[in-house]
Amino acid sequence: MNRVLILQFMANDGPAYLGTWLARQGIACDVRLPGAGFPDRIEGYAALALLGGSMSVNDDLPFLRAAKRLIDRAMQRNTPVLGHCLGGQLMARMLGARVAASPAPEVGWHRMECTDSPVVREWFGEAPAHAVFHWHYEAFDLPAGAQRLASSAACPNQAFAIGPHLALQFHVEVDAAKVERWLTDRDDEYDRAQRQHGTVHRRERIRQDTQQYLGHQTDLADRIYLRWATLAQLIPQ
Repeated sequence: MNRVLILQFMANDGPAYLGTWLARQGIACDVRLPGAGFPDRIEGYAALALLGGSMSVNDDLPFLRAAKRLIDRAMQRNTPVLGHCLGGQLMARMLGARVAASPAPEVGWHRMECTDSPVVREWFGEAPAHAVFHWHYEAFDLPAGAQRLASSAACPNQAFAIGPHLALQFHVEVDAAKVERWLTDRDDEYDRAQRQHGTVHRRERIRQDTQQYLGHQTDLADRIYLRWATLAQLIPQ
C-alpha cells in the first residue's frame, strides 16, 4: 500500500515531473502502459494517477474502458485519484459527465482563474490565478457532486474536486524536456488547430512562455502532489 499506480496512455508520454516528485519523496510508483495491460484491481496501491494522451475519451478502446474501471474502483475505496488532461476527462466520463470538442482548444500557456473556496486553497494555494500548460482539443463538463476549482476564458472547467480526487484539464506534470518533445514531434492536428484558433499558440511562443511560467507551475505541482500524497497517507500530515 505504499505505491502509486500511474496509467500512461502513450509510449512517449511518461510521468515527467510527477515521476521526479515521487522519486524525491521516496514514493514508489508502478507505471503501466496499455501494451503491458492495466491491472484489474486497485488493491495494493495507495493512489492512482492518470496521464494525458492524444486519443479521445469517447474512443471505444479497451484500455480506456480498463482505466475507467480502475477509476471507479479507486473512488469506491476512497483511494485518491489524480487525472491530468485525458486523465481528468476519463474521471469526468466515469462520473457521468460529457466530454466533447472544445469550442476553443487550448495549446500553450493559459491563465486560469481560481474559484474562491477552502477546497481550492487546499489544492492550489492562495493565488487567485495561475498560468498553466495546456494541450487539449476536448473538454469535460462538471460531474454531478463535483466542485469546480478553476476556469479559463476558453474552457469553463479547468479542474474539479470530488472527495479526495482531483481532475485537471491542464498538464501540471510537464517539465521542460516534455514540452520540447511535444513541440518537436510532428503533429498535423496541432498545425491545423494553430491556423484556426488563437488559443493554440505557435511553437516559438510556447518555448518562450515555458521559460517564463514553468517554474511557477512546478511550485503549483509541488502543492498538488503533496496534498494528493498526503490524502493517500503516503506522507504524514
